[in-house]
Amino acid sequence: MDRITPEQRHKNMKAVRNKDSKIELALRKILWENGYRYRKNCSKVFGKPDIAFISKKVAIFCDSEFWHGYKWTENKNKIHSNKDFWVNKIERNIERDEEVNKKLENNGWKVLRFWGKEIIRNPQECFEKIIKELGKDHEI
Repeated sequence: MDRITPEQRHKNMKAVRNKDSKIELALRKILWENGYRYRKNCSKVFGKPDIAFISKKVAIFCDSEFWHGYKWTENKNKIHSNKDFWVNKIERNIERDEEVNKKLENNGWKVLRFWGKEIIRNPQECFEKIIKELGKDHEI
């Protein structure tokens, strides 16, 4: 049983950002400051990556820990409120992430996924992984 009212749950869920989240903005900022230009939330690319370098076929996803199941085998037992709903939802998100990765990779894309805490703690390391994938010949 949910511990909050349906109205409060609605308000909370409405506040969840699916674009321009703090982690996306942090990663995009370091790319932009270093002269890298990209497409954001590109609907032309399967899975609608948060950041895409179309000519290089590099898709980047910024995954929040809760929604994408960080250390899921450990953390799913920590959900107490409306457990069936959340476990099913997050497990479907994990499956969808795997489907997106496979389809993009089968179409010649390189997929990079970063956890939110990874981006916040060390954006420079994430940036370096991205530019490594783009290659030295990438035009800025």
